[in-house]
Amino acid sequence: MKVSSTALSGLFLVSAYVTCPINAFTVQQSGITKIARSRTSMSISPLEETESQSTSRSGRTREEIENELSSGRILEDGPVIDFGSIKDTSSKAERALLQAKDDYLAAVSSGGKESVQLGFAGTGQQRLMGINDEVVQEVGREVGAFIDDDEKIQLCAAYLRSKAGKGLFEENDDAKTLSEAELNSIDKSALDALLIEAYAESGTVTEAFAKTFYLGTQLLPEAAQKAIWAVYVWCRRTDEIVDAPRQPEDTNMLTDLSAWEIRLENLFKYGIVEDVLDLPLLDCKINYPKLPIEPFTDMVRGMLMDIPDLGQDRYETFEELHLYCYRVAGTVGLMSMPVFGCAPGYTEAVAKEPALSLGVAFQITNILRDVGEDAVKRGRVYLPRDDMERFGVTEEQILAQRLDDNYIAFMKFQIERARMYYDRALRGVPMLSPESRLPVQSSLDCYGKILDKIEENGYDSLTKRAYVSKQEKLLTIPLSWYRTLDIAKFLPLPGDSK
Repeated sequence: MKVSSTALSGLFLVSAYVTCPINAFTVQQSGITKIARSRTSMSISPLEETESQSTSRSGRTREEIENELSSGRILEDGPVIDFGSIKDTSSKAERALLQAKDDYLAAVSSGGKESVQLGFAGTGQQRLMGINDEVVQEVGREVGAFIDDDEKIQLCAAYLRSKAGKGLFEENDDAKTLSEAELNSIDKSALDALLIEAYAESGTVTEAFAKTFYLGTQLLPEAAQKAIWAVYVWCRRTDEIVDAPRQPEDTNMLTDLSAWEIRLENLFKYGIVEDVLDLPLLDCKINYPKLPIEPFTDMVRGMLMDIPDLGQDRYETFEELHLYCYRVAGTVGLMSMPVFGCAPGYTEAVAKEPALSLGVAFQITNILRDVGEDAVKRGRVYLPRDDMERFGVTEEQILAQRLDDNYIAFMKFQIERARMYYDRALRGVPMLSPESRLPVQSSLDCYGKILDKIEENGYDSLTKRAYVSKQEKLLTIPLSWYRTLDIAKFLPLPGDSK
């Protein structure tokens, strides 16, 4: 999946919405202009010959796409669409996921969990779900292998559930809590140490895959830092379930994804964990009880969009891509909402639009940076096809990695669109609790520099990958800190607007 790792660091808060007409983009010489369109007249594809029931390249019909897009809710009469909890239950993908979940539960009921093979075979050993050879290679060692005592893991989970607020979890035979006598008799220090080690493992995975993001988390208070690591690792494992190469002996991808969502539901509903890396997310849910499950399940829908024959690897319009951006990046902001918190005088409802704006900004940046890599290595083109057609850019050209004036003009437009979303996201930084502003601002500034690098590379994202060095990121932090101060509103840095 085309997940932006840094999307995890800077996305703010969540709540209500305002419904209004959907907006589209068109090109003028001066840049981007919004054109209002009514929801009922929204066109899913600019290609008139495409019928509503025809199938897009990888399995989603036009009717399925339209059903989901038509349910989007516009925030603040602007270009940000909230697709929270929207899913077409009649779609092929949803029906396939539901059937896979039923099949998995039936298999577990008849033969137990051990009868169902999940995850990757890898080098021949059974690893934790979402951990494969590529993850191990990136981290430099096996992940989660520091403990193989499931009884201790489950005791730690029971210990954590016993500290949860009343009513946070429903009762379940597989999710006991400890009595006062049991709490007095167990070695709490050993269980606390296990949780600390699980969090440290999450931090290691985070640093290995998302260095810019990890740098941002170093600026958070310790509790928030660890909570964000827990969220990141769940997202990383989810991404690996769909994107990592599979061997013939590996489990079917949809089986893994259905089991993964069931695990998620059991954790949020009952506090059940399956492995040691679930412990930090359980602890996060206990420490931040308002953490919602909806953005997590929405991200799973983002996974479905990347599964061959069920999702799509081409996007006719930016509106289609916007749904994908919400599911794989905007959702992370909503997951982070209880952790970052709001400043006095602001509500989650007000902060939601900047949060989702940043998710779109990060994801567009991610897509623009990796155009050539996605096309050549993965066979995916995330760029809106109607924009490509308007600028005279062809898929053949992208696959051949051929740069020309049309592609340069096309990239200029897409970069301007991304910066428009960054500008909208900036409004949300003062809405955050003071301790969360610098990590978000620094992540926003560092990731935004990728667009500068694309420009410096002559807009060639077909054969070159825009890269911001660690030194450049570190030098950005003092500027980001200044931008979080009230004085920056009156004395902005050169190049910043008041």
